[in-house]
Amino acid sequence: MAGHDALKQTLAGQLFGPGQASVYAVLDGASNPALLDRLYGDRPEFACLYRGELEPDVAECAPYLARLEAGSAFTDWLLSAGWGLHWGIFALAGCELRALRQHLRKFNMVYDPASQRPLLFRYYDPRVLNNFLPICEAAQAQAFFGPVAAFFAETEDGAGLARFYWQAGQLKTDVF
Repeated sequence: MAGHDALKQTLAGQLFGPGQASVYAVLDGASNPALLDRLYGDRPEFACLYRGELEPDVAECAPYLARLEAGSAFTDWLLSAGWGLHWGIFALAGCELRALRQHLRKFNMVYDPASQRPLLFRYYDPRVLNNFLPICEAAQAQAFFGPVAAFFAETEDGAGLARFYWQAGQLKTDVF
């Protein structure tokens, strides 16, 4: 548990350091049954990444984008209770929530190369992000990042923190 506490402190330092861009979490309702209650109870600025009016069961499993503020009840809960549970990923971006929402929505669906059938792309699951970004071609990664300066995700085993960022035309990764 001490290792998780150190990683949470490292993550908080990376997200809320001096001069940072806006801090966001992209959260998976399917992995966190308490998410909607916390979003509506703590009231961070947030938006669903699915379009339109959703049935309640779909809304509970949908992905959400939330703006994080250092020291807020929602941020503290997310950082303290969610580590190792694959609740979502974090992003630093120099844009407002609405613009980031519009950008991220483009990646909710991908198409199977063989059948061209649409598939949900759960990039906000840290296990998916950790596997997806390293195999992206440069143009794919650059398009995925868009206004995002860095993505953060727990490593697949929850024992580390990965930071992905785009620099000088290349994907860079640091693991803490």
